[in-house]
Amino acid sequence: MAPTAPAARPANPRFSSGPCTKIPGFTLDMLSDAPLGRSHRATVGKAKLKEAIDLTREILGVPADYRIGIVPASDTGAVEMAMWSLLGARGVEMLAWESFGEGWVTDVVKQLKLDATVRKAPYGQIVDMAAVDYDKDVVFTWNGTTSGVRVPNGDAIPATRAGLTICDATSAAFAMDLPWDKLDVVTFSWQKVLGGEGAHGMLVLSPRAVERLETYTPAWPLPKIFRLTSKGKVSEGIFAGETINTPSMLANEDYLVALKWAKAIGGLPALIARAEANAKTVWEFCASRDWIANLAEDPATASTTSVCLKFTDPRIADGAAFAKAVAKRLEKEGVALDVGAYRDAPPGLRIWCGSTVEQADVAALMPWIEWAYRVEIAALAQAA
Repeated sequence: MAPTAPAARPANPRFSSGPCTKIPGFTLDMLSDAPLGRSHRATVGKAKLKEAIDLTREILGVPADYRIGIVPASDTGAVEMAMWSLLGARGVEMLAWESFGEGWVTDVVKQLKLDATVRKAPYGQIVDMAAVDYDKDVVFTWNGTTSGVRVPNGDAIPATRAGLTICDATSAAFAMDLPWDKLDVVTFSWQKVLGGEGAHGMLVLSPRAVERLETYTPAWPLPKIFRLTSKGKVSEGIFAGETINTPSMLANEDYLVALKWAKAIGGLPALIARAEANAKTVWEFCASRDWIANLAEDPATASTTSVCLKFTDPRIADGAAFAKAVAKRLEKEGVALDVGAYRDAPPGLRIWCGSTVEQADVAALMPWIEWAYRVEIAALAQAA
């Protein structure tokens, strides 16, 4: 007999890992205060952009002497801007445990042509953070969006380091507690944990990073959208809402709406708690079943936002085909959209559990995953 489909359904089937689901109760009417058709350099435009920066600082607890800027090209643009502007002054260590970290390695080694030490870990693991030489500049992702693993804390990063730590935190910011004193550059995008729109990145710089900008000139030319200094001094306007290029005031308004929602529900502690509750729901589901498991091998490094799963049933000969069939079946039923593993990652599912996701929706999804698995296993048996 065919497995019986669950009765309950997620109210919101959007579990994409980016762009991620909007805040609960979102409607387009919430964006009515956006200054559309106005210059971003007008008083109202600059005020809106500055408000986004100020609320970001307040909710994330960014130190007062760290600078926060809105930059082009989402998190990718922010990371590239940091690497091209800051690297080359001293040795570099590149840490990678998923596809985006691999991309930063490619940029540094093949594009900037720096003689970097590269430390890699397979999907489901992270590198030994204690073995890293922090007297060099270190580039790493805090949370592997495509691998479902994260740095558990900043304990391995010394306060007395000579190098800069450059951290891609795009799927960690607002859902994890980032140790600002251990991080010199932090980047993220609006489209992840707060469910904002794409195309805009955030760049956070420590005083040590600013000092590097003002005392070091890279050997390579910098495109206009990467330039953070003018006449040897940091361009302060960038960190007060005077963006390098034209931002979307509609997207900025959307980010403001999400920031205000985050503040209203209790700020960063509430955001972290929501993500952790969502992830725990998935972890407990996997722990009680022998055919599915978290891709993260060590629970201490398991992501609470991009939870990556693998099917472990030995009857599954073609893991990629099976996982795609399950994801397709879930989408066809309208209970889970965009939950297939990232194209470069091991076959499986990826369930976004970030702070805008409701725990009740995650709980409602779990029986549907089991149903889809059993339907596909039955199909394999029938085909055999």
